[in-house]
Amino acid sequence: MSPESTRATSLVELQDLTKIYGGGESEVRALAGVSFRIDAGEFVAVMGASGSGKSTCLNMLGCLDRATSGHYLFCGLDVGSLTIDQLALLRRHYLGFVFQGYNLLARTSALENVELPLVYRGIPAAERRRSATQALQDVGLGDRMLHVPSELSGGQQQRVAIARAIVTSPRMLLADEPTGNLDSARKVEIMNLLRNLNQDRKITIVMVTHEPDMAEFASRIIHFKDGLIERDRVAEEATA
Repeated sequence: MSPESTRATSLVELQDLTKIYGGGESEVRALAGVSFRIDAGEFVAVMGASGSGKSTCLNMLGCLDRATSGHYLFCGLDVGSLTIDQLALLRRHYLGFVFQGYNLLARTSALENVELPLVYRGIPAAERRRSATQALQDVGLGDRMLHVPSELSGGQQQRVAIARAIVTSPRMLLADEPTGNLDSARKVEIMNLLRNLNQDRKITIVMVTHEPDMAEFASRIIHFKDGLIERDRVAEEATA
């Protein structure tokens, strides 16, 4: 079943989701019964101390791990019922990922890096090139498309990574500490870019960050503690 074939009021809904690693005395309850909803078009920052459950939650949303119990609904579709192949298709066609470490192919141009998700989709070469070119222009790198990562600054490399994530027009963009390796000025540039993509292209964004000032670029902030949601609030900048 396609997520788009279901009727749902939220893009994402977690229902009493738990994730337990290990057993006995070594058991770790990374998520201890988490429930929340994210509507299409939201920009949500997820915060919490190390071990609070925020990264585990992001992995669940990205279909990179399975819950121990509870339900994860994506466009009304119960993700827990999907096979490994179906999960891969959901990631490929509906989700985009941005990581702290950029994860670019070192000897490959920015343009070819951005084309890669379209290669996996079997998109013809000419169409791939057009889409990747547009994505790079959208992130302000239209003049750096043929440069390899070593010829780009950290901020530019993260822009390439964002272009790669949005080239497939995902329903949801998942960002894991996207500003973690950047200086203060580049952090703000990347956060403004993400906010513009959210507002102008209506891409739903869920971002894990440990930096309170970066989280305020989102419209909503969810705080995790000990595998549970401690607070769920509207960001201050969103109310300004």
